[in-house]
Amino acid sequence: MIGKGVEKEKPVSLTEVYKILRERKKIGELGYEQRLAYDYAQKFKSLSPKKAENLMKELLELGKIREHQAVSIIDLMPETEEDVRLIFAKERTPLDDEDIGRILEIVRKYKK
Repeated sequence: MIGKGVEKEKPVSLTEVYKILRERKKIGELGYEQRLAYDYAQKFKSLSPKKAENLMKELLELGKIREHQAVSIIDLMPETEEDVRLIFAKERTPLDDEDIGRILEIVRKYKK
């Protein structure tokens, strides 16, 4: 698209994508790619926007998790230690069993 550029870049969860596109849909019709992203986010979002925001805050408060990692956790809502280890498999963030346990405890609190 000519004349359009990226204003800012930030990792967002599917819940946030859904919220953003729902607001844009109220203003006007969504483009093809936006409709695809909206439909996908609507089907696969796992939390309400408020819960996702609170979960993000709690995960970032742990100190070892960066924003893009927290977004992956929110989108995937891991249930086991192996799931958490897979999310961090390509990361350089060292997580011990205690950190993984805290992550799973926080995620379980929001799954209910």
